[in-house]
Amino acid sequence: MSSLCRDCQHRSEAGLTACPACGSRRIVTHPALFSLSIAHVDCDAFYATVEKRDNPTLKDKPLIVGGGQRGVVTTCCYIARLYGVRSAMPMFKALKLCPDAVVVPPDFRKYREAAKAIRAEMDHLTPLVQQVSIDEAYLDLAGTERLHGAPPAASLARLAKNVEREVGVTVSVGLSSNKFLAKTASELDKPRGFAIIAPEEAEAFLAPHPVSFLHGVGPKFAESLAKDGFYTIEDIQKADLKSLIRRYGETGDWLKRCAHGQDNRKVNPHEDRKSVSSETTFFEDTADLSILEDHLWRLSVKTADRAKAEGVSGRVVTLKLKTADFHPLTRRLSLAEPTQLAQEVFRAARPLLLKEVTGRVKYRLIGVGLSDLSTYRADAADLIDPKIAKRAAAERASDKARAKFGAGAVVTGRAAKHIRKPEG
Repeated sequence: MSSLCRDCQHRSEAGLTACPACGSRRIVTHPALFSLSIAHVDCDAFYATVEKRDNPTLKDKPLIVGGGQRGVVTTCCYIARLYGVRSAMPMFKALKLCPDAVVVPPDFRKYREAAKAIRAEMDHLTPLVQQVSIDEAYLDLAGTERLHGAPPAASLARLAKNVEREVGVTVSVGLSSNKFLAKTASELDKPRGFAIIAPEEAEAFLAPHPVSFLHGVGPKFAESLAKDGFYTIEDIQKADLKSLIRRYGETGDWLKRCAHGQDNRKVNPHEDRKSVSSETTFFEDTADLSILEDHLWRLSVKTADRAKAEGVSGRVVTLKLKTADFHPLTRRLSLAEPTQLAQEVFRAARPLLLKEVTGRVKYRLIGVGLSDLSTYRADAADLIDPKIAKRAAAERASDKARAKFGAGAVVTGRAAKHIRKPEG
């Protein structure tokens, strides 16, 4: 049994409960600890952690990043999550669950700076870093033991400690033999965690968990799987592959591979982010256009937030819908100029939605995304729509106003509609 102290990186081949070198009890122990090299590093409640770093008075308070014009939770700290607050939740609902929460507007400049510093720490470990969002990345540390004089697990523990000390945020680490298992492991011990799943234990580990434990299986899909008799991951493990494909198409093949802990994707540092998007699955299927429009606005804001945080713009807006019987539908519109603005995403996606929603078909999911990404430079004026420059200026100005005067400084009519929504 191998052991590693996460504070001083002392290594032992014996199972330890406390470090003999520094006395720390932050020990990770696993038989495969020093033989695995694929990691997933995920920042803990990233935006909220940065805000608490910069304002220590918020340390022990429930914190929500978002609100204002957006009318939704961008992210929240772990204290707020104890009350049931979640990302993309309407603000009125979040504050009903946690009325004492402190709400601050997002500051994407700060988040980009912190993310850049974290990425620099990763690049010191290996050239094989695949950034998948502003606050998470996969790392392949195979062959780095000789370079760093330590196995990948020790290098990752040192990375986590350096990020916490130098950047002021915490990360959780998942270590395994492939990306899927590493991602799964990183979610097991949050926040400030370090978890391991070895390939030989993956099937037995996954088997008793509900199907929703698989990253990518949302509440509605889990409900559909349950109706078909798949309650646990073991049920999928035992299922015939051809039967799964007949039921769910390519998703059936993906389910089968995930249930067995299989993933042949490589950590590819040259794989550019293809899109930024957001989606939500409804608790009840709906054909109500006004409800779908309201969700589309919130998702447009969330997608724009992600684009702003990552410093990208997109030229293609994609609307995603899924019917009550799981039939997927996507519609795309190419813009004259790339954008990262919520207003422009919504203005492009709304006509696509109007064409599809007739009131006869109910939908269980809606999403919106930006693709054909490029580095953000400036908001361009569109000769076809000369008002775009004014809308861009207004959105940027509202961001600055919220940053200076607070989350409620500027509220759009659509967002205000949700803030004033009656409780109950």
